[in-house]
Amino acid sequence: MSDGNHRPMAWSSMLGMAGMFIFTIAIGIFIQPAWNFEDAKAFGEEGSTESVNILLYLMMIFLFTALVIWLARKGRQVLIKAFVLFALWVSMIYATFPLLVLGFVMIGTQMPDVVFFQSLDAAFYLSLIISLIAIVGLYRYPEWWVVNGVGMIVGSGVIVMMGISFVPVLVCIFMIAAAIYDYWAVHRSKHMLELADTMIDLKLPVVLVAPKDASYSFRSERGGIRSSEPIAGDSSVRLEEGVSKKGRDALFMGLGDVIFPGMLVISSLTYMPELGGEVYNPYGPMYLSQILVALGTLVGGLFGYVALMRFVAKGNAQPGLPLLNGGAILGYIITGIIVVGPAALWQDISFL
Repeated sequence: MSDGNHRPMAWSSMLGMAGMFIFTIAIGIFIQPAWNFEDAKAFGEEGSTESVNILLYLMMIFLFTALVIWLARKGRQVLIKAFVLFALWVSMIYATFPLLVLGFVMIGTQMPDVVFFQSLDAAFYLSLIISLIAIVGLYRYPEWWVVNGVGMIVGSGVIVMMGISFVPVLVCIFMIAAAIYDYWAVHRSKHMLELADTMIDLKLPVVLVAPKDASYSFRSERGGIRSSEPIAGDSSVRLEEGVSKKGRDALFMGLGDVIFPGMLVISSLTYMPELGGEVYNPYGPMYLSQILVALGTLVGGLFGYVALMRFVAKGNAQPGLPLLNGGAILGYIITGIIVVGPAALWQDISFL
């Protein structure tokens, strides 16, 4: 932001992006108790400490990236869009389902147990429909506010499913590996830039969009990250230059930049010791120690976000995960030492 006339608008975009970052993770914190049981965890209770499962997820990220780039080069964008939209639909159900259950229970006035179990069926089928309508709306009208709405709900569902499935130590290892990969993929191989171009062209909510003003249209946005500065990847941040040369039009941040710090927030909420008394949540009790460590992790991620925005404001290319993940991990460690003690921050893990 070398032009002072554009500085206030750019900072408003950065504040808007920070708000979406917080909102996505806050929804995840709210619905976490609804999914905090063994059958909902990807690999069960025992699998939450097995590092081989983290390696499996890393391999899936590599394979997905390679597959999307290969299909894009072959001109098979339709297949990419169909696959990603289906994955988004499934992920969105995880977030909408517990919210709908709560809504049905709140309007029930008699026989609470019966109302609850009836609400499970009704909420499940309604969540399928609502999520499908949202995905269809995204396909038909991919404007920035539609992309952001779907992206935040999808992101909250993903961070809960990932966060409850792994203890914090494994999540930290996952985050460090992802940050290294992000740096390499943006600055060295640059294939993440090609992936980001593909996703922007397809108008998929794997990015969050903070426009400079309400007149901005994401529907007319095109890629071109590889041929412009500042640059960004799928897990990176950039400021897009408008074709009219009036200044920067929007701030983009990969949804992965929210998901990875959010995973550690949810994991700490799930696996920290239950100390300090219960904190009310309609889906089930949480404990003050867990809440404090989770919030400290979130604040750490926000410090990383501020550092990231300083690079973006100077017009520098910057992958997002090294700073965001680093800030979240530091926030987790510092808050954890203060609240529950250093011993509680280490969980015994195994390879298998």
